[in-house]
Amino acid sequence: MRKYLSTLAAVALLAAGCGGAAAGDPGAGAGAPVSGGSLTWAVETEPVTFNPHLYAQAKARLLVWNSFEALLTHDDKGGYVPWLAKSYDVSADGRTYTFKLRDDVTFQDGDKFNAAAVKANLDQLLVPGYAPGVTSTQLKNYAGAKVVDDYTVEVDLKQPDVLILDFFASPQGAQVSPKSLKSPNLKAGGPDVVGTGPFILDRYSKGQEVHYKKNPGYNWAPANAGHQGAAYLDEITYRFLKESSVRVGALTSGQVDVIEGVPATEQGLVKADPNLQFAQHLNSGTAYNYYFNQTRAPFDDIKVRKAFRDAVDVDGVLQGVYRGTATRAWSVLSPSGPYYDASLEKTYGNNPAEANSLLDQAGWQAKDAEGFRTKDGKRLTVRIVLSAPFVRDKRDILAQAVQAAVKQSAGIDLQVKVVDQGTATDATNKNEFEVFDNSRADTDAGAALTLIVPKGAPINRHGFTSPELDAQVAAGSATTDPAKRKELYTGIQRTLTDNATLLPLYAPADQIAAQKKIGGVGFEPTAGVPASAYNLWIGK
Repeated sequence: MRKYLSTLAAVALLAAGCGGAAAGDPGAGAGAPVSGGSLTWAVETEPVTFNPHLYAQAKARLLVWNSFEALLTHDDKGGYVPWLAKSYDVSADGRTYTFKLRDDVTFQDGDKFNAAAVKANLDQLLVPGYAPGVTSTQLKNYAGAKVVDDYTVEVDLKQPDVLILDFFASPQGAQVSPKSLKSPNLKAGGPDVVGTGPFILDRYSKGQEVHYKKNPGYNWAPANAGHQGAAYLDEITYRFLKESSVRVGALTSGQVDVIEGVPATEQGLVKADPNLQFAQHLNSGTAYNYYFNQTRAPFDDIKVRKAFRDAVDVDGVLQGVYRGTATRAWSVLSPSGPYYDASLEKTYGNNPAEANSLLDQAGWQAKDAEGFRTKDGKRLTVRIVLSAPFVRDKRDILAQAVQAAVKQSAGIDLQVKVVDQGTATDATNKNEFEVFDNSRADTDAGAALTLIVPKGAPINRHGFTSPELDAQVAAGSATTDPAKRKELYTGIQRTLTDNATLLPLYAPADQIAAQKKIGGVGFEPTAGVPASAYNLWIGK
């Protein structure tokens, strides 16, 4: 049995925000941390839900950790630090995890946090139709939980699964008050769905802003949280400003104190302003990828998939859209992670001659009056449907750049649609798409691959499956040996590349710009996304 104690975490004390978020340079004007004050932060993305169990937008993660907390958090090496748990034990067979919980934690509605609360959250996640994506992936090997005593809970697995720890450090594994689990607004979240976090969500105006006030009794931050006790700020308002130019304008004019999502076109302006600070960090998990739907024509033909991939000068497209600020991706995984296979770099792509040869071989030899390839009188048309709530980083503009590239290089008609979430979901359910986009900010790449690769996985909309891939994903989840996991995940990356399952584009990154007087600005270690507001302060 291996034992992980909270005392081990004490040596990992970092200057960080709640949720293990490493603090950035607080700026010359911030000075030492001080308590008090109100701050306004403009964000790019409005959450589709404030319920952490149903979290799906990386851009909303900083809001999740304001109100909710998990049993564990991550350090800057990808390891685990106790949070609401004091320690955990793992049985010799890897099938039983025993968590010793803190006994000094209270939910924002006054209920005590204890083992019964943890079990209630796990039971809720198993309710049919509540969180199917979680139960089919993160909890696929979950067998049940037992309350051993008030502050000890035992979690049993059907088979060893090291990713269960990543779940207990993820938003989906965050703890919601048992009272809130009975709320009629549970799925949407909001003021009556509460956790144990350092801020209380007390006001939400859809399409405009969300407001948090300090949780005055908060005193259970993880060891790497940067400080202990209540948050520095009295309150914080997040304004939803979708347009990047509007966010930057609000910051430079002093209407807001902090923004995230600073586009390449505005970074020079921000960096040159003596009153502002700027920081950025690559996200973990996967790259931003275009996946090809192999369940229908034309991408059921590997020649057409490879032709699309070869028709795009990804470096040129990224330069045009992001002006040298984007990090090129070559694999399904982000290059920031430990399992990324760098040997795939420059092994394909930007080869119009090969793209055209492949399309000729696939029978798309004729062209219509607009220059698009045709076969049997039908144009070579493929569709990508972007869900507006998930569009970030000018991905709609990026899609238009790819659209122009594949038309010019190979005569492929890529049709780009940006639609509401319901319309996008409907297109997915009806299989009315040929390309879909996705990126994941999972702290463990294995968690992302579990969602994307196996047969029947929630994000396996590309349709490529094989028993070998399924076995590799399962083996990666079952072993704690980093070298073995790297070997398995390298094999998966190479198989997906050989099959032309996807076109990797760039490694997602987050940028934060703030007034120099704002201290504690930073990112979560491992995940690389903006931290919660716990460690922010306003300099005098």
